[in-house]
Amino acid sequence: MKKSFLLLFIIFFTSISLDAQTKDLRYQPKEYVEITHPEWSKNATIYEVNVRQYTPEGTFKAFGNHLPRLKKMGVDIIWLMPIHPIGVQNRKGTLGSYYSVKDFYGINPEFGTMKDFQHLVDKIHAMGMYVIIDWVGNHSAWDNSLATQHPDWYTKTREGNFQPTPWYDWDDVIDFDYDNPDLRKYMTEALKYWVKETNIDGCRADVAGFIPTGFWENARQELDLIKPVFMLAEWESRDLYKKSFDMTYSWTLWNELRQAVNHQKLGGLVEYLSHDVNTVPRNAYRMTFTDNHDKNSWEGNPYLNFGPGLKTAIVMTGVVNGMPLCYSGQEAGLNRSLKFFEKDPIVWKHDENEELFTKLFHLKHNNQALWNGKYGGEMIRVVNDHQDQIISFYREMNKDAVLPILNFSDKEVIVNLDTKYYKGTYEELFTGKIYQISDQTSVKMEPWSYLVLVKKSK
Repeated sequence: MKKSFLLLFIIFFTSISLDAQTKDLRYQPKEYVEITHPEWSKNATIYEVNVRQYTPEGTFKAFGNHLPRLKKMGVDIIWLMPIHPIGVQNRKGTLGSYYSVKDFYGINPEFGTMKDFQHLVDKIHAMGMYVIIDWVGNHSAWDNSLATQHPDWYTKTREGNFQPTPWYDWDDVIDFDYDNPDLRKYMTEALKYWVKETNIDGCRADVAGFIPTGFWENARQELDLIKPVFMLAEWESRDLYKKSFDMTYSWTLWNELRQAVNHQKLGGLVEYLSHDVNTVPRNAYRMTFTDNHDKNSWEGNPYLNFGPGLKTAIVMTGVVNGMPLCYSGQEAGLNRSLKFFEKDPIVWKHDENEELFTKLFHLKHNNQALWNGKYGGEMIRVVNDHQDQIISFYREMNKDAVLPILNFSDKEVIVNLDTKYYKGTYEELFTGKIYQISDQTSVKMEPWSYLVLVKKSK
């Protein structure tokens, strides 16, 4: 009897101890992302503007005429490629690279004046959109005044000479040294200047990972004291989400989409989706795209990269976890690489891509399942019997739900899906056709076809 009592006593107090242990703060899950995203970014889309090539004039004023069209398309964030004066010394091509900055406080006269830029920012805001500028903090032009005024702010060769960023052929720029506190202060103050004086909403940071994370964490803190800013990193790394950037690039998705389309093998794409669900912080944003100025200029164009599967890939970028990007001219069916150092205007014409982006962007606004970060629904794999050809998944948030089905092959496929947990009435986004989803669903998919089934509320 005594032994039984003792055993019960031990079990009772052990259970209390275990309960107390589970309340230990060391073992509680914590949100990795510590910054606060601007409230307006929770269901935002983004559009990259190549000012030089956007119009024959290549100016802020001329680009401003396109804003009503972009607003109608569903664009929220206008990302302007670098707006600063371009260096002349060691310039590439006739006009040089935007990313060779001669003056971090100046405006490229090719685009207009500071007054023109301010007018553009004001017009964007008046239309209910937001604007970020490209910030090139890793390097400067050779003839930037900082090179003569503060040569100690730059890295040097063994001979003590200026150098481009090591290992790259960026011969038109010289590399900054972020071990220098004065450089960090200068760059932070310059960033703050543009937010204070022109009321921009943040920046896209060029090669963000080449600059110490500590710099970005402090810069974000100082910028947020002025206004809530939106920060996009040209990088793909978890550490930048914690205290610095709202969003990073998803180069991996771009690469796996290209592999899926060109080789019709979905292993890498499935692995990407799994990693996104399991390793990306819940409240982190990822920028999803099939084209941007890097891919367009140096790796061909989307038509070459994705061929007949381009539209399938675009739809995928609009329904996966992340914020979809449209690059200048992509909505007009841009089918060539834009020159990077010369004048090469986009030819504007009507194209099916514009309707594609418009439908996806507006669905993004209205369907919470597709919202960004923690505001959207997790991607749940919908098992099908052609998983080597068909990607299918489900997302849901606050009774909004979507069920995308995409054929990444050049074959007609009759696919059977296990949809017992996703039953209901759905309307297809692009055709308006009604689908009744039951325990098992069979769908005929044409080559490279896609369905975005949107659940209709009762």
